[in-house]
Amino acid sequence: MEIEPGEAKALSDIDTYGCHIIHVFEDEETPRFSYSVGIEKTSGQPELIVTGLRRELAHWIINEYNRRVRKGEVFQQDTPYFGFLEGHYVTFKLMSKDYYSKYLGWDLWLYGGPNFRVLQMIWPSTGGKWPWDADAPADYKGSIPLLFEPVKFALLRQLRPLKRLVGHEKAAPK
Repeated sequence: MEIEPGEAKALSDIDTYGCHIIHVFEDEETPRFSYSVGIEKTSGQPELIVTGLRRELAHWIINEYNRRVRKGEVFQQDTPYFGFLEGHYVTFKLMSKDYYSKYLGWDLWLYGGPNFRVLQMIWPSTGGKWPWDADAPADYKGSIPLLFEPVKFALLRQLRPLKRLVGHEKAAPK
């Protein structure tokens, strides 16, 4: 079986950098998104998908995630993390395999099927809202499809106090 030039490039990037990054343009149904190929193969940690952000920023975020997991950092679901978006915490959710075929064609190729894990990076709006907040702006919600398994939103609400940490809410005077 002959390997295609794009496949050879992906495999070379995975060997050299620990991952290859795919960028996909938005269409009528899906916002633009970027995802890693090969991180789980090289580090044992989940792949990463980032939706709704500019290509250059998403590329940097995936490379930063790859750098951090290669140094041994382990990212947990529903935990706030700093250092990906200036001035904002982000969190990660385990992507449902129901969405793999729509979003992760190159990973399906590399792993020969859906036998890999992917984290979706969730970032807040500039106003400090999360996509599960009822009052989050509609255009923001449209840029972050919720690709993870349904969970108890009580757990996700634990992230709301983080807004105070990054200056999105003023503490009430005493």
